[in-house]
Amino acid sequence: MSLKPRRVDFKETWTNLLGTVEGVITCGQVKRATWNDRFSDVYALCVAFPEPLGDQLYNETKSFLEDHVSKLHMDVCESGEENVLAIYHRHWREYSKGSNYLNLLFGYLNTRLYKKTKKSDADRIYGTFTGSSEEFTGSSEDNVLEIGKLGLDIWKRLMITPLKDVLLKLLLKEIKKDRLGDSINQGVIQGVILSLVNVEQYKKKRPLQLYEELFEEVFLDETGSYYKQEANKLLDEFSCSEYMEKVSQRLDDENLRSRKFLHGSSYSKVTHKCQEVMVAAHLSFLHSECKIMVQKEIRHDLKNMYNLLHPIAGGLEVLIDHQQKHTKHLGLDAVSNLKGDNIPQQFVENILEIYTQQRELIQSVYSGDLKFIGALDRACTTVVNHRPSQRVPCKSPELLAKYCDTLLKKSSKGMSENEVDDKLTNSVTVFKYLDDKDIFQRFYARMLARRLIYAQSMSMDAEEAMINKLKQACGYEFTNKLHRMFTDISISSDLQNKFSAFIKDEAIDLGISFSILVLQAGAWPIGQSNLPTFSMPQELEKSVNMFESFYNKSFSGRKLTWMHTFCSGELKLNYLKEPYFVTVGTFHMAILLTFNNSITCTFADIMESTRLPEPELVKQIQTLVDTKIIVTQDSSIVDEKSALMLNMGYINKRTKFKITTTVQKDTTQDVEHTHTAIDEDRKLYIQAVVVRTMKARKILKHNLLIQEVISQSKSRFSPSISMIKKCIESLIDKQYLERTPKSTDEYSYIA
Repeated sequence: MSLKPRRVDFKETWTNLLGTVEGVITCGQVKRATWNDRFSDVYALCVAFPEPLGDQLYNETKSFLEDHVSKLHMDVCESGEENVLAIYHRHWREYSKGSNYLNLLFGYLNTRLYKKTKKSDADRIYGTFTGSSEEFTGSSEDNVLEIGKLGLDIWKRLMITPLKDVLLKLLLKEIKKDRLGDSINQGVIQGVILSLVNVEQYKKKRPLQLYEELFEEVFLDETGSYYKQEANKLLDEFSCSEYMEKVSQRLDDENLRSRKFLHGSSYSKVTHKCQEVMVAAHLSFLHSECKIMVQKEIRHDLKNMYNLLHPIAGGLEVLIDHQQKHTKHLGLDAVSNLKGDNIPQQFVENILEIYTQQRELIQSVYSGDLKFIGALDRACTTVVNHRPSQRVPCKSPELLAKYCDTLLKKSSKGMSENEVDDKLTNSVTVFKYLDDKDIFQRFYARMLARRLIYAQSMSMDAEEAMINKLKQACGYEFTNKLHRMFTDISISSDLQNKFSAFIKDEAIDLGISFSILVLQAGAWPIGQSNLPTFSMPQELEKSVNMFESFYNKSFSGRKLTWMHTFCSGELKLNYLKEPYFVTVGTFHMAILLTFNNSITCTFADIMESTRLPEPELVKQIQTLVDTKIIVTQDSSIVDEKSALMLNMGYINKRTKFKITTTVQKDTTQDVEHTHTAIDEDRKLYIQAVVVRTMKARKILKHNLLIQEVISQSKSRFSPSISMIKKCIESLIDKQYLERTPKSTDEYSYIA
């Protein structure tokens, strides 16, 4: 075939081409040779000499397609209403497939159209296009389409537009029959509906316009009306539980129906319409049933309720509120009126049990919805920080600290290290809900100090793991002092080894086994004020003096303060039928050592020997009397007139035992003192926050300053407004702040 332009007889060539076009558009048999010849004919017409005949070819093809579609339209109309959809669908399948092939046959003509249209676009961009010239006879360039697109456009104009009312009515009728369970031809219905999409698929802007305007809008309205009636009918016949089951089934059915018949863009719209008329329109009815379902924890109904309400704007608020109140009620019941010796364990484990149950319910019923997890957090926060009276401080921090103390002590028998670690990890869950984390920190530090000093820790690894868990929850600053306490224990161990080496090198015999802990004053919760006067027993003086000498040589400029209340020693009781080894505090040791020279001693003798204040000495001797190691000659109550003697008939089941000192127990006075110290710490912390904030802002309104203090303090505790105001007044008195002359509720920073 020559590509050179030549003279062409259009009529003859079109006559040959027409037969092939008819065969292609009707999906008939077209031989390969014939196809190639007709393709050449299209090329020859487009490059004909002396004038290209592409415009004439385009118009003849357009006329043929219009005639062909008109005949198909007549055939559909004459088929009878019951056959309209089937005949339309058959013709559409054939025509759409044929138009695609026809587009390939006229490929060169399409290329010529594209070039001319592209030129017109360029002319328009650069302002040379006037809009008066026409590329083809009787058509502006805006109306010139490729042959395949032209075929679809003709189908839309001559088939769909005249039949739109009939098609819509029949489609809605068939879909309603499907809803009622009648048998329909799914392929035909889907094909007819999607033809409204495919006929404009070539459009770049709003390719779904015909589908949406002709079918989708009306279908959605009809769907809303149908399910509105259905919902009213179901409400009259069924309970709420059954109604939710039916609605869920209807939603699933309609969702499946959408995927059988409709375009993908309609899926969510149909679901939304059904939810609007069957759920959103009856929210008050559904919400009224939420409370009883939550209280009885009817999981199946709650799951259905969640699935129905979740897509509705604001639909879950009532359910979330009831779930939060229910969790709060369960929690308060679990932690109220606790009795027995293991109240800390009951408190923590009861809260964890409620938390675990409700968390599992949220995962299984509410699909782990973050809104419900937030409600669980709020409920647990309320329970953990509950106080029976505003005048009584919250006991949760203290109870949690005691629970951790019990787990970390050597006495926690019957549990492996993994079990202890799991329980400590769970306890951090409760810790996160505490508002007064600083109170927990103070109690935990006191108990940790006792465990470390008296070597009561089950495992140092467990201790460090717990501190790391707290650090992850609250940051390094929160656990800084706790880490320093561990460092002191490690340093003390090295110091003890060096002291032992020093004694050995100097060939000094101390006469006793002597070990020490050197602790930093600022890291340990041990007060150095109000220490009782005390005269150390002669048996200890040499060891103490030698260590002080060694320490002063090793560290110049440091001062040692001996904390006798935390010291302990082991004595051997040789005066009984069998020897006993008893571990006692230093004060008890000093008292018992006075009986080395005499079986009987007066209160005055012991006071002179120990130099302890009378109230402290009474307390220490009373402990020994209560344990029956010492007895009084006249009364079991110790006072300054008491005469004391060793109990020569003392018997104990154990040959080695311990007498616990008062400092190893938390008394009511200790707890009160701890809360007082915490209040003072809080005031200093708030003052620091105020000064830091005002230094940065210079001038700030009263309410904004209050909000800033609360915001910065909430990670440690929840400060009261009255405490913040007192701290601000204190800073004004100290001349850190002043009220501005312009306003009484505005402060300025004094540099």
